[in-house]
Amino acid sequence: MKPFTYERAQSPAQAAAAVAQSPGAKFIAGGTNLLDLMKLQIEAPTHLVDVNGLALDKIEPTSEGGLRIGAMVRNADLAADERVRRDYGVLSRALLAGASGQLRNKATTAGNLLQRTRCPYFYDTDQPCNKRQPGSGCSAIGGVTRQHAVIGTSKACIATHPSDMAVAMRVLDAAVETVRPDGRTRVIPIADFHRLPGDTPHIETALERDELITSVTLPRPIGGTQIYRKVRDRASYAFALVSVAAIVQRDGSGRVALGGVAHRPWRVEAAEAAMPQGAKAVTAQLLAGAQPTHENAFKLPLAERALAAALVQARS
Repeated sequence: MKPFTYERAQSPAQAAAAVAQSPGAKFIAGGTNLLDLMKLQIEAPTHLVDVNGLALDKIEPTSEGGLRIGAMVRNADLAADERVRRDYGVLSRALLAGASGQLRNKATTAGNLLQRTRCPYFYDTDQPCNKRQPGSGCSAIGGVTRQHAVIGTSKACIATHPSDMAVAMRVLDAAVETVRPDGRTRVIPIADFHRLPGDTPHIETALERDELITSVTLPRPIGGTQIYRKVRDRASYAFALVSVAAIVQRDGSGRVALGGVAHRPWRVEAAEAAMPQGAKAVTAQLLAGAQPTHENAFKLPLAERALAAALVQARS
């Protein structure tokens, strides 16, 4: 048992200040990822700042015609919201494909985005892992890699980002709003939010340590048929081997992002110009430069087939 202290924040800026003042502090909301990691002693915060009481649990329209989703909105509530189901169907479907009903009732919007990018070796504290201990090495490289990334990897890490919601947020061009201890705010485009591993795979997002997510905004709806397909080893409570978030317009144009293939949700906007030509043309550009292992090379044709199925579904 690792001792830690606890406090309930009174405002977003005060929560950020509390974390800034304690080097070992962490924010806690639903705790569906953090508490698991604390039990395994992968995470050992010395102080927890509870942000559940900050009234960040609303879904409200923006002046631009989009939606502002509070950081504390639960995944189940977000998936069920009538406006999300009507105008951002890919997001609702992605949320319902994630985790389990129990976890969706507890997990939050911000917490979902902040899930640790991880693999089985990350959980095994007897194995070297650059995410747990920077510079110790990556046990996955040369190990069992069936579930691992095929693109955007580095010599330091080949883990995949686990979130379904984040893949949908990426295809929707969402933005993350934050606050700092002094009350300053900023907006981070979702495209810039999650980082590739490079030489520092333990740094997974663009956030500063004391920066608190307050909301995620969605732009004005773009219409189209919105599909989320998730290929996994079992029907529920499993991470994606490959997932596809696709928005297809009547003229065949559209957008696509992949999950289960990289350290972050994977989208290459230039590849989307090939959408009218079909899945093969899109994935050829989307996964150009992929470096799979012999165990996960199947993800490349699987991504093409999953996208092809999504396009058939969208056009039927």
